[in-house]
Amino acid sequence: MTETPAHPRRPRADAARNRAAILDAARDALTSSGEDPALEAIARAAGVGIGTLYRNFPTREELVAAVYASELDAVLGTVGPLLERMPADAALREFMRRYAGFIATKRGMAESVRAGALRSAAASADTRRRVNEAIGLFLAEGAQQGVLRSDAVADDVTAAMIGVFLSTAQSSDPGQVDRLLDLVVRGLRVDG
Repeated sequence: MTETPAHPRRPRADAARNRAAILDAARDALTSSGEDPALEAIARAAGVGIGTLYRNFPTREELVAAVYASELDAVLGTVGPLLERMPADAALREFMRRYAGFIATKRGMAESVRAGALRSAAASADTRRRVNEAIGLFLAEGAQQGVLRSDAVADDVTAAMIGVFLSTAQSSDPGQVDRLLDLVVRGLRVDG
């Protein structure tokens, strides 16, 4: 009888590099091509063989989900550093700017992959709950600092943010998203 290790083995450094290179190449291909990119082209751009791509991501849907999750993790990973560097209201506004960049990446992906794959990726990443948790951290810190209203509800702020992104999806005004997000944060400030 063989024993199972208590902790799963960490991937070898070259395997981790390959996976990261595939995700980078896939993100670039999915957000810039305007069409469904060939997996062979993604593997080539990552500097790996197609077999390596399939070992890491057996299906296109798994690759899309991994790119989505990676981008979401990156933007959510900024919460702590932002709160350490600036007041909560400014940190929240910067987070919103970064989240808007994530949404732009997601829109680019939606144009080049089947929408069902992206919806599945968003559902499996538990996006709304995780964004609400992040917003909740900004609101709690802002209330403690006296710069953000203590009665604000994280899901309401998330809904307002999503509303901004949905309502400006077809806008030809590149500054509209920033102006609307400024209004959302201004409405959350104690001084209005």
